[in-house]
Amino acid sequence: MKDISAGFRSSFITFEGVEGAGKSTRCRELLSSLERRGISVLHTREPGGPPTSERIRLLLLDPELSIPPLTELMLYLASRASNVDLVIRPALEKGINVICERYSDATFAYQIGGRGLPEKPVREADSLATGGLMPDLTILLDLDPEEGFARLRRQGREKDRIELEKICFHRRVRQLYLKLAETEARYLVIDASLEPDVQDRLIIDSVMSIISGKYDGGDG
Repeated sequence: MKDISAGFRSSFITFEGVEGAGKSTRCRELLSSLERRGISVLHTREPGGPPTSERIRLLLLDPELSIPPLTELMLYLASRASNVDLVIRPALEKGINVICERYSDATFAYQIGGRGLPEKPVREADSLATGGLMPDLTILLDLDPEEGFARLRRQGREKDRIELEKICFHRRVRQLYLKLAETEARYLVIDASLEPDVQDRLIIDSVMSIISGKYDGGDG
């Protein structure tokens, strides 16, 4: 997959991790930190973003639906293509930093690692959906899936279709995430069992380094 993120002066940052790892919470804290610093930033999520992608999200997470793995992959990629074309790339072109909850690595972890789909065609299809756009920084909140689900139970909400998968599925997802982190320099792995304020400090320090590097003329 061609990495074209370096062509923008603004930064593209993604959050990844298993269910219950705290992606949404840590993302909100990062957004607040950047906004307090007067940094222009836009938040989006996957599946989701523009209206078309949000409707696809409802299908993908509906616990009453049975979706074959290949159909699931195509729906995720359709959502991503719309989000990239209508939200992410336009913002980056305007010099706005973008933070996205989940992106291509989620497809690799869940559809290749979790579902067992073949890697090469999945990566090629994802590259078509993204146009080769990859993050400057990917923050992986690493957590044992059982602890993640314990957190979700404490929240008392109903599980979505993906959360209803057996624990062995989510263990495979985590394993693939960790494998990706070992081979991709853009990864920042955060122990999601650490105190929240410790996680937030590690995250903002890394993000500011990326953003400052872009403004200083580096490639991030």
